Amino acid sequence: MADLYTTASFPLVPWSNRIGSGGFTHLGVTHPMRPNRVGEPYPIHGDGWLQPWAIRQPRLDTLEMALESKCFEGAPYHYRALQRFVLREDGMDQLLEVTHLGEGSLPYGLGQHPAFLRTPNARLHAAVQGVWLSGADPMPTAHTSDFPPSWDPRQGMGVSGSLIDNAYTGWSGESHIDWPEHGLRLHMRDPAVVARGKNDGFCLLYRPPQGVHFCFEPVTHPIDAFHAEGQPGLQVLSTGQTLRQQVEWRFELLG
Repeated sequence: MADLYTTASFPLVPWSNRIGSGGFTHLGVTHPMRPNRVGEPYPIHGDGWLQPWAIRQPRLDTLEMALESKCFEGAPYHYRALQRFVLREDGMDQLLEVTHLGEGSLPYGLGQHPAFLRTPNARLHAAVQGVWLSGADPMPTAHTSDFPPSWDPRQGMGVSGSLIDNAYTGWSGESHIDWPEHGLRLHMRDPAVVARGKNDGFCLLYRPPQGVHFCFEPVTHPIDAFHAEGQPGLQVLSTGQTLRQQVEWRFELLG
């Protein structure tokens, strides 16, 4: 099977990034979770990215993808998911939603995992307030507002350098990437986070030390939120309840 990590983007559903401790406990019930990618010691990015989706095109400018997942490879989640992509003159609107179909309730999260071209002069700009540091695994170990060198995207940061595989907190819901070599800027906006006006969003940056790409991921919760105090960003859904994430992408010419 082809490595699905080589795709340009994939949805993170019914949760984002890694879950530690072999699973999680909800309402007194422990739900084991197995690793789902070769080389990863923890389950990562849910299971929607591992399954085939049904595709339809309701309009010329719109593509929809649908999935019903029932306890995929032993996971506790039974859900229905929808992706919708709507082309605009200068970009795209993207929707990801998940509806809990199982009995009782479970905590859910969402995210997008887009890969971007890494050029020598590319810069990432994002209004954030802090970052989770991690160990070698990499799982979060401490939160700080003192950014390590070359880790601060508030005034723009390079997308080449040492490894970053970490979650940022206090995101405003807006960011942009500049490619001066191509005269392009890409704006990314999560309207729900922006509308709250609290700078309480989450995003992840994956900056590998080598390669032609990097990933900047809008997500609804930080890494291993299942084991963090208060389970930040996770939403407990009962049967029939839905969680949604929208992302707006817009291109702008530089200069």
